[in-house]
Amino acid sequence: MLPKRFPDREEIAAVRAEAEKAEPGETLGSEHRVAGRVMARRDMGKLAFLDLVDRSGRIQLIAPASQGLDLGDLVGATGKPGRSKRGEPSLTVEELELLAKIKKPLPDTFHGLTDVETRYRQRYLDLLVNEETRADFALRTRMVSAVRRYLDERGFLEVETPVLQPRYGGAFAEPFVTHYNELDADFYLRIATELYLKRLIVGGLERVYELGKDFRNEGISYKHAPEFTMLEWYEAYADYTDTMARIEELVESVARESTGGTQVTFRGHELDLKAPWRRLKLIDALEELGLWTREEADLRSRLEERGVETNQDRSWTQLVDHALSHFVELELIQPTILYDYPLELSPFARATEDDPSIVERFEYFVGGMELGNAFSELNDPDEQAARFAQQAAEIGGEPGDPDYVEALAYGMPPTGGLGLGIDRLAMVLTGREAIRDAILFPALRPRE
Repeated sequence: MLPKRFPDREEIAAVRAEAEKAEPGETLGSEHRVAGRVMARRDMGKLAFLDLVDRSGRIQLIAPASQGLDLGDLVGATGKPGRSKRGEPSLTVEELELLAKIKKPLPDTFHGLTDVETRYRQRYLDLLVNEETRADFALRTRMVSAVRRYLDERGFLEVETPVLQPRYGGAFAEPFVTHYNELDADFYLRIATELYLKRLIVGGLERVYELGKDFRNEGISYKHAPEFTMLEWYEAYADYTDTMARIEELVESVARESTGGTQVTFRGHELDLKAPWRRLKLIDALEELGLWTREEADLRSRLEERGVETNQDRSWTQLVDHALSHFVELELIQPTILYDYPLELSPFARATEDDPSIVERFEYFVGGMELGNAFSELNDPDEQAARFAQQAAEIGGEPGDPDYVEALAYGMPPTGGLGLGIDRLAMVLTGREAIRDAILFPALRPRE
């Protein structure tokens, strides 16, 4: 029977570091225990040279040849570190224990797993044979830890809000619907955490954030996944200018902690995430392209003259959004904050003091891709109810969330709020161009 545990093991990286202290051909006197997977084997007479891999790294084992091991077997080894005659850091094995036997052969371990379909469907194989994949997801873990650390150190409280919601809100999106048997009612997987988090601001928690899953029953693309990870935070007594400075500082800090610097390569561009970032008004960006007008027919005509298909755009709001995604977003390569949006695009944002038709909202972009969205939050219950009604008239459905409007009636302080796409930030920091490469188990069509 195979053993059920292998106690007192050390990480391979630590034992390898000890072995590197030896001279070629020298074996040190200390004893160490390591465990991992056999990923290569070279037999030379009575000796076998095995490459043993764990999450931390790789080391060569020098063991008797007659061990009956296959590539992919999991073993525990006890021995003494040193260097082989050729200078390779090694562990000269005194005792070798089989911990788990492989039953199916691994993919080609020399070239790695290159078939894209298999990499996504059998991520465990991708992780086993591709060191880059393991490194990417270790980086993502460091990134998420750094995000939490940044906010925790600045007085934000991490909270949890419902994933199943009786009403969905906080964004324009198609929800996933399920039936709650005990309550005999349809509920929705949340599309955003916004409205619940702002209830907590009303309740006096002042600085809150949630880092978790949102769900949108929509398309899949290089930057869209139906199940994705979002960070949202809300900060009382702050506005969107405070939030601009905070997101610049957070991304710079997280990049330094997780990658060691602020410069990254993404989508063929050399980018620097160091604050401060470029800032550009939305209207100025559209005016430069000859695409700023408040007349729906005029904007539709200008877009169609540029070869843009607008049949699916049912309103001026959707046309503006189309113009942004088609002509502006892709040009925002170095980190850029695009700010001051038309009110119609932002039902939860507060109007600017100079122009009630413009709201204090910004989106921020890196490498031609939006990373997130932020507002000075609307905190007037009457105005919020009117915005909900306007939204319902434009896109159909019920006018918003009356319980949220009631919460605002108890008074919400001036508040800055922000959402950050964690999967997209992971894409930028790892240099991966598809969101599926930043998600361990991405959504895939069923096999035929």
